[in-house]
Amino acid sequence: MKEKRNSFSGSIGFVLAAAGSAVGLGNIWRFPYLAAKNGGGLFLIVYLVLAVTFGYTLLITEVSIGRLTKQSPLTAYSKLRNTKLWRGFGVLACLVPFLILPYYSAIGGWVFKYAFAFAVNEGVNTAGKDYFGNFISHPYYPMLFGVVFLLGTSFVIYRGVNKGIESISKILMPILLLMIIGIAIYSLTIEGESGKTGMDGLKVYLIPNLKGMTVGKFMGIVADATGQLFYSISVAMGIMIAYGSYLKDKDNLVKSVNRIEIFDTLVAFLAGVMIIPAIVAFMGEKGLQAHGPGLMFIALPKVFVKMGSIGQLLGLLFFVMVLFAALTSSVSILEAVVSSLMDRFGWTRKKAVIVETIIALLAGGAVCLGYNKWYFEAHLPTTAKGGSAQILDILDYVSNYVLMPIVAIGTCILVGWILKTKVIEDEATKNGEKFGRKYMYRAMIKYIAPVLLAILLLVALGFQFG
Repeated sequence: MKEKRNSFSGSIGFVLAAAGSAVGLGNIWRFPYLAAKNGGGLFLIVYLVLAVTFGYTLLITEVSIGRLTKQSPLTAYSKLRNTKLWRGFGVLACLVPFLILPYYSAIGGWVFKYAFAFAVNEGVNTAGKDYFGNFISHPYYPMLFGVVFLLGTSFVIYRGVNKGIESISKILMPILLLMIIGIAIYSLTIEGESGKTGMDGLKVYLIPNLKGMTVGKFMGIVADATGQLFYSISVAMGIMIAYGSYLKDKDNLVKSVNRIEIFDTLVAFLAGVMIIPAIVAFMGEKGLQAHGPGLMFIALPKVFVKMGSIGQLLGLLFFVMVLFAALTSSVSILEAVVSSLMDRFGWTRKKAVIVETIIALLAGGAVCLGYNKWYFEAHLPTTAKGGSAQILDILDYVSNYVLMPIVAIGTCILVGWILKTKVIEDEATKNGEKFGRKYMYRAMIKYIAPVLLAILLLVALGFQFG
C-alpha cells in the first residue's frame, strides 16, 4: 500500500532542511579553495552574481516542480510531460543522487574519523605527513567509519520527513551556523609564526587578483563558480524537487527560496573566512594550493597543531561542524532516492530505505577499496596534471561534471521552451506572492542558463577556452 506523502510542518522547516542540504562538504572545503584559486574577490563577485541569477533560477524551478507535481525526481518530469523522453529523463535525474551517496558517505566517514581523533585528544597525529594517506588506504577502517556515517543518515530518513529530516535540521542548522560564525571570527584574530595574520588571509580572500587575467581564465572562473553553485544549492540532483514536493501549497514558496539563497551564500562566504585566513597565517598563500580533501584533511590539521592547545579544541569543533554539515547533506541525497522509489514503485519508506542503504553500503565499500585493494590509476578531463583518478573520482565526475549539467539543461528546455515559464510562475505565486525577478527568470531559464550549463559541460569534457 502506498504511503501518504508527508509535508514539512511549515516554511521554516523546509528552509532549514533545504539549507542543510546546501551546506555540505562542497561549501566548506570546495568554495574556499576555488575562491583562493580564482582571484579571491573576483571569484566572490562572479559567484554572487550567478547566485542571484543562475542559482535562483534553477532553485525556484526545481522547488516549484516538486510542489506542483507532489512527486520525486524520478516521476516528477513524466508528470509534467508524460512521454518516453521525459520518463527517461526522470531516471537520469534520479541517477545523480544514486551515484553521489556512496562516495559522499565515504568522505563523511573520513570526516567522522578526524572528528573522532580530535575528540580522543589525538589531533596532533592528524598533522602527520602520511596520516591521511595511511588512513584511506587501510583495508577496513575507512569502511567502518563510512558505514557508521551512512547508517546514521539512513536512520534519519527512516524516521520520515517530520520526525527525521525536519527535526534534525532544526537542531543541527542553528548549531552549525553558530559554530561557523565563531570559528570565522577567531580565524581573523590569529597570528602565525611568520608574522602573517588572519587579516592578511582575509585580504587574499576578498581583494580581486587580476594578475595575468585573460578571457580564457575568466571563462574558467565562471565555469568554476557555476559548478560550485550545483554543490552549493543542491540543484540538478533531485533534492530540491523531492523537498519541494513536501512543501505545503499554502506556504510562501518565493520567500522560502529567497531565504535558502541568502543562507547558503552567507555560509559559503563564511566558510572562506573560516579557512583561508587561518591557512595563510600559518602556511602562507602556498598552503592554499592543497585543495579538495587535501585542504581539509592535510593542510588544516597542520594549522590546528601549530595553534597549540587551543588548536585541539578548535580542530574538534571544526570537524564536528563539518560532520554536521555532511550529515544534513547526505540526508537530503538519500531522501531524493528513497522518495523516488516510494513514488515509482509504491514502496513503504522502510523498504525503500533498507534497499537503498544496502546498495549504498556495497558501492561505498567499493569506493573505499579503490584506495587500497582495488587501487588503479585513471585519468579524467578534470584530473589535476600529474594526478590520477580512483573509483570515488569517477563517480564524482560522472554525477557532478556530466550528469548534473545535462539534467539542468534538460530542465531549462522543458520549462523554458516546452511547458513555458508561466507554469513555474503560477506555481510560485499561487497564493498571491510577488515574483520579483520574473523577467530575469524568463531570460535565464530560456537563454542564459542553458548557455552557461553548456559551457560547464564542455569544460568538464576537456574543452579549453582561450
